[in-house]
Amino acid sequence: MADGVRLAADLYLPDGAGPFAALLEALPYRKDDLTASYRPEYRRLVAEGRFAVCRVDLRGTGSSEGDATDEYPTSEQRDLAEVIAWLASRSWSNGRVGMFGTSYSGFNSIQMACERPPALGAICAIYATDDRYTDDVHYMGGALRAVDLVDYCHYMTPMNALPPVPAVFGEGWRDEWRRRVEQMEPWMLTWLRHQRDGAYWRHGSLRPDYERITCATMLVGGWADGYRNNSFRTFAALRCPKSLLMGPWSHMSTASSLPGPHIDLVPEMIRWFGRWLREDDTGVDREPPIRLFVRHATRPEPDLAHHEGVWRYEPVWPLERSRPLVLNVNGTGTDGAVTDTLTVRPDVGVRAWISCAGSLPWGQSQDLREDDAWSLTYDWPVDNEPLEILGHPSVRLRLRADAAVASLSAKLEDVFPDGTSALVTRGFLNLTHRTGSGTPTPFPIDENVEVAVELEAASYVFPRGHRVRLALAGTDWPNTWPPPTPVTLAVDRTRVQLELPRVDGPGPVTALPPFSVPPARDGEDEDDSDGDDIGTPIWRLEHDVLARRSRAVVDHGGTSRGPHEARVTDWYQGQVEVSLLDPGQSSATARCRFELAWPDVTCAADARLEMVSDADAFHVTIDLEVTDDGLPFAQRRWTESIGRDLL
Repeated sequence: MADGVRLAADLYLPDGAGPFAALLEALPYRKDDLTASYRPEYRRLVAEGRFAVCRVDLRGTGSSEGDATDEYPTSEQRDLAEVIAWLASRSWSNGRVGMFGTSYSGFNSIQMACERPPALGAICAIYATDDRYTDDVHYMGGALRAVDLVDYCHYMTPMNALPPVPAVFGEGWRDEWRRRVEQMEPWMLTWLRHQRDGAYWRHGSLRPDYERITCATMLVGGWADGYRNNSFRTFAALRCPKSLLMGPWSHMSTASSLPGPHIDLVPEMIRWFGRWLREDDTGVDREPPIRLFVRHATRPEPDLAHHEGVWRYEPVWPLERSRPLVLNVNGTGTDGAVTDTLTVRPDVGVRAWISCAGSLPWGQSQDLREDDAWSLTYDWPVDNEPLEILGHPSVRLRLRADAAVASLSAKLEDVFPDGTSALVTRGFLNLTHRTGSGTPTPFPIDENVEVAVELEAASYVFPRGHRVRLALAGTDWPNTWPPPTPVTLAVDRTRVQLELPRVDGPGPVTALPPFSVPPARDGEDEDDSDGDDIGTPIWRLEHDVLARRSRAVVDHGGTSRGPHEARVTDWYQGQVEVSLLDPGQSSATARCRFELAWPDVTCAADARLEMVSDADAFHVTIDLEVTDDGLPFAQRRWTESIGRDLL
């Protein structure tokens, strides 16, 4: 780089002299061990697509020099602009570069498209977000995400404390390792200090300045993924060549996701990049730009393998044939009252689990009837014909709260004739953020206030004979951290209004060619093994009856092989807990351990998190232990109390 820092990269080149268009994926997840399993995809893009493919360890991660100060820092954009220019200037290059990737590398693909480096001609952003505050793993509806704290938010601490790969970095790798550990700080602490939307979260967020992107942009999303709101919102706003592919998937590969059906995404990427980086006649600019999976009613399972539904094209967004369907509650309750009162139970939400399903134990929702028993529910029958929705449902209502910090969870559900309740989509609002997340204000106690909640993007067909259900609660735990004090909500049922984005009639284009079937892994490369010792993941919900406390527990991990004769072990364990008597007394504890064993040395990083809250603050302790061949190499401890800013 211009400042002298060296970045570690793998470059995969097709046979022959070229010229070749180049594809770039840049991640902090260590190309030579923890994500060595990505290598077959790079090789397929080379062999089948005739692209040069470059995979980079971001600054301060893997075998790259420098400091990993945060996710998506300004230095990352500067580095990637240099990498793109370097790729475009090679003798084998045609001068055109594309970026692609899932999650983090989808995010920085969007961010680099905003920066407009001259050689960047196209991107494919998979499961990515346009808004780092509203639609990432940190905050949701102005509330702190809870169970995510024991996953990505914590495991990046020990991952960033792992050493460069000796065989890649060369002499001085231990010195670089020690320097890396001594200067690092857990990213989680930074995120907890920024509880409001503002300049920190706007950096790296495309929203609302979508005109910054001019290169061809392909978006891939999944209905079970936590970043699905980026899909229609970004597609509608972009003014560049664009494509949207929305499937049933969770935060997993389209070839193996729970749920399926599965597709092979590599041919779709080859078609996209071939058209915009080489001007191949792939047809992507002639076919309708939206391909989506329309979900049909499917009984919920936490490890659902297949969601019922059909694929189809759409020519535009918003749909020209979309018509809002407004459903009102009207009338009085069974007791003749017009006000429905709800004493908020802090652990409601456990059956819906989290909003970003992925590989287990990060699974999908179960039958929601147990949560519904502690919620206000309003039902509408589907009497005459099936009801299809596509887009963002919304809820408007008037309510009172007896606390200055309170929340509202809204879930749209499909109720089967036997009473089974399946989650369709959800929304959440910290009521102190009712007029915006940049300047939250206390909720006026015992005053009627009109509020609106936008639910996450959804596709669903409610069959005839089922019921549409709106379930309102005061928490969505363990998805979000509970309010600091007990809360009672009073909802004016005469002002509850559910608006659904109804699809009115068949579309102008319905035929969709079949996708390619994902190829079977042939195991030709031992160092690309996904894992040969993967334990059974644990996802457990517990309730201490006498202590009146609920907890969600996860435990998973395994061992795999990587390049340079590495044996890689990763283990993740965590739990979040809430008091039903005093929701302010909540906690998150986690432990994550990575061990990298090469023939000559074994290195490990082990981190523990203990985070407890009271009504006023989050009290965080993070301990890190690093070992070199089983001997102590470094120890760090971070302790901080961070005030709750209307959370």
